[in-house]
Amino acid sequence: MTAVMNAVRARQARCAALGFWPGPIDGVDGPRTRAAFEAARAAQHAKGLPFQHASGITRIHWHWTAGGHVPNATDLAAYHALIPATGPVVRPVQPTVQRSHTLNANGGAVGIAICAMAGANERPFDRGRAPILPVQLVEMVRETARLARTYDIPVSPWSMLSHAEIQPTFGIVQRWKWDITWLPGMEAPGDPIQIGNRLREAVRCELLNP
Repeated sequence: MTAVMNAVRARQARCAALGFWPGPIDGVDGPRTRAAFEAARAAQHAKGLPFQHASGITRIHWHWTAGGHVPNATDLAAYHALIPATGPVVRPVQPTVQRSHTLNANGGAVGIAICAMAGANERPFDRGRAPILPVQLVEMVRETARLARTYDIPVSPWSMLSHAEIQPTFGIVQRWKWDITWLPGMEAPGDPIQIGNRLREAVRCELLNP
């Protein structure tokens, strides 16, 4: 049942991202969800596009690894793209390969992780021995924009979001995840949705400058 509900949540999230509100993102395939799906599908068809990319990819999830500034074996096995402190983006597998980056919400989602935050603590706040660097945020935004162009992913809270936004946005319980709620220059972690909005705005700006 969980798999079925999460598949419906993914469809609801896609409808919301395309501007057709299906009601709560709750995994219930009711009349409002079905109406939103038909409207979203028709709107995409009018633009010569399918409801979603043929790969099934519809979302991008942002993470940090809770490790050092370079990816380790665990990181390479969990994410589609990793942002080290120096050097190019590391892409262990294609986005279509299943990865276990987000509990019960991996389907159709690309996992991008910043290599950072080893030893960090949310309360009392400690940014740890490998805090996020500004250059890593720039690269994460660029990678997100690249994927958005490739897979027709709109900039929205339902299609580009941090791990910390998954539970409040989709109602899928996570395990005390607070990535990404802290950015360089902040004194303490902030509200996940507000931080997500900052990141989405950065991606929106990046997409305006191909």
